[in-house]
Amino acid sequence: MMVVRCGSRIIEVKILTGEQFGKLAFIPRISLSPSSSDFPFHMTRRQFPVRLAYAMTINKSQGQSVKFVGVDLRTPVFSHGQLYVALSRCTSFDRITVLLPEEETDSTTNIVYPEVLL
Repeated sequence: MMVVRCGSRIIEVKILTGEQFGKLAFIPRISLSPSSSDFPFHMTRRQFPVRLAYAMTINKSQGQSVKFVGVDLRTPVFSHGQLYVALSRCTSFDRITVLLPEEETDSTTNIVYPEVLL
């Protein structure tokens, strides 16, 4: 999912994979109350049911191995070998997700400078 808009009561997201690809979804704030009655007061917490995710640049990822990789190719990579570096960081091919522009096919431009390969 990609966050489109963040409000005080709802988060609007765009679904990036699966049958609902491209559709908008809304994540509301939910109220949570502890099931334990050990407290002398009633407590309710309101929060968005979202999970933390991390991101790094392709250059920063060089030399690292990670379990899951997501590559945003809506803007093509701009340097020799960057696409290879981005895709080769993952420990398993099944855990790579690539986001491509909507109007294009499942391909991107990989920039290669033959003079660098000497």
